[in-house]
Amino acid sequence: MSRIGRKPIPLPKGVDVKIDGSEVTVKGSKGSLSFGIMSGISVSIDDGKVVVKRANDEKNIKAAHGMTRAILSNMVTGVSQGFEKALEIIGVGYRVQMQGKNLVLALGFSHPIELAPPVGIEIAVDGPTKVIVRGIDKQLVGQVAANIREYRPPEPYKGKGIRYVGEYVIRKAGKAGGK
Repeated sequence: MSRIGRKPIPLPKGVDVKIDGSEVTVKGSKGSLSFGIMSGISVSIDDGKVVVKRANDEKNIKAAHGMTRAILSNMVTGVSQGFEKALEIIGVGYRVQMQGKNLVLALGFSHPIELAPPVGIEIAVDGPTKVIVRGIDKQLVGQVAANIREYRPPEPYKGKGIRYVGEYVIRKAGKAGGK
């Protein structure tokens, strides 16, 4: 049996889980998320914990077992605490600012890049070189942060670009020079 899939998910105070057929809805202080369960996977609530079980040992059911448990666990964490990703911008003249709800990035292109956050995502700017992406959906927070990073990923020679806070960029030596 899946090591991840068989772990029960503890429900913190203020989090409510409703199971309606193959649809699981999780509500908490930060919002509400729902997820469709694959056939062959069953979800139940026992003693304030969410338990995910599978019907048989087919390969695709076994794969979905741990994934379903992980997604439900992330939903519970998201509606109770939320998720955030922090990005830092490194480079001369590279900066970021907010214009209303839109994020405006100056990354050395001939034009500024304007990015409107999707529904359920909050983008905050901490100084001219730090961006914080917050939300309750872990996948959406990570995707928005990856999309922002994609505009100017860190390059290996000078390290300029957008990187996650704490990300290590392997640096390369430049040309050795002429003879």
